[in-house]
Amino acid sequence: MEDTYTIMRVFAGSWGMLFMLLAFLAVILFTLRPGSRKVHRDTANIPFRHDDRPAGDTTPAATAHYEEARQ
Repeated sequence: MEDTYTIMRVFAGSWGMLFMLLAFLAVILFTLRPGSRKVHRDTANIPFRHDDRPAGDTTPAATAHYEEARQ
């Protein structure tokens, strides 16, 4: 009887590789499916939702640097 390592190695070399290839292709096709552009754009903009203006750094050094840059 073969040892467990050899059995798992043969399985991974054949069916495991096929499963990983099919899973990879499924993820790619799911990502690039028609109509997913809006979903991806909305997801990419999550950090910017409800952001009226950027948060400012109120430390005195940052304020002085900002004032110098404005002049």
